[in-house]
Amino acid sequence: CMYLWAFLLLVILGFTFQLISWVIRVLWFSPTGMGHLRVTKDGLRLEGESEFLFPLYAKEIHSRVDSSLLLQSTQNVTVNARNSEGEVTGRLKVGPKMVEVQSQQFQINSKDGKTLFTVDEKEVVVGTDKLRVTGPEGALFEHSVETPLVRADPFQDLRLESPTRSLSMDAPKGVHIKAHAGKIEALSQMDIIFQSSDGMLVLDAETVCLPKLVQGTQSAAGNSQRLYEICVCPDGKLYLSVAGAGTTCHENSHICL
Repeated sequence: CMYLWAFLLLVILGFTFQLISWVIRVLWFSPTGMGHLRVTKDGLRLEGESEFLFPLYAKEIHSRVDSSLLLQSTQNVTVNARNSEGEVTGRLKVGPKMVEVQSQQFQINSKDGKTLFTVDEKEVVVGTDKLRVTGPEGALFEHSVETPLVRADPFQDLRLESPTRSLSMDAPKGVHIKAHAGKIEALSQMDIIFQSSDGMLVLDAETVCLPKLVQGTQSAAGNSQRLYEICVCPDGKLYLSVAGAGTTCHENSHICL
C-alpha cells in the first residue's frame, strides 16, 4: 500500500508539474513579467493591445516615443480623478455622440505653456491672438460682448446685425469704425443716433451727402445759384433752406412743427 500511495503521489506530482508548465507557457510567465506585460524600474510596460474588464488605477499612462496612445471602447471612455475620500473631482467622458468634461475649470494650453482656451463657471477666455469664426451665419451673442477689435477676413464684408432688437456700441474713449477699401453702411428700421456726452460730432470728408433732407419753400425771387443752408429744429431735425444774404431758417421753421 505504501508503494502504491507513493506511486500515485508521483503521478499526481508529475501531472501538477506539467499543468504548471502549461500555464506558464500559455500566460508567458517570465522573470520580468507576464505576457506583453513587463516589470521595469520605471513601472509596468505593456506591449500590444490589451483589454481591461475592471477599472484601471494608475498615476501616469504614456505611450512609447514612436507611437500614439489609443483608448478604445464599444460604449464610451471615462477618465475620473478622485480625492483622498474617493469623491470624483474631475471627469472626462468620450461617448459616441458627445465629449463631456466635468470639472471646476477646463483649460487648453499650447506646447510652450501658453493658455489657449479656459472655461469655468464665471467666464470663457480665449487666449489666442486671433479668434476666427468660419460659420456662414457668423457668431451669435445673446448678451454683451467686450473686445478691442472686430475685423473681417480680407476682401470680405463685416456685418454687425441685430434682427429684432437694437445694436449698441459703447467705449469709454470712443468707437472707431474704419473701412480701408469700401464703404460703411448703417441701416435701421427706426432711428440711428450718434451721441457724444462730452464733445462734438465731426463729419470729415470731401463730400457729405444728405440726399433726403426736407427742403423748405423757395422764395419767389428764387436762387439761381441753387445754394442752401442746413437748419436745425429744436428737436434736432435737419432741413434745407434756400441760402440768402442772411439766414433764412426762420422763414422755413414751419417744417419743425
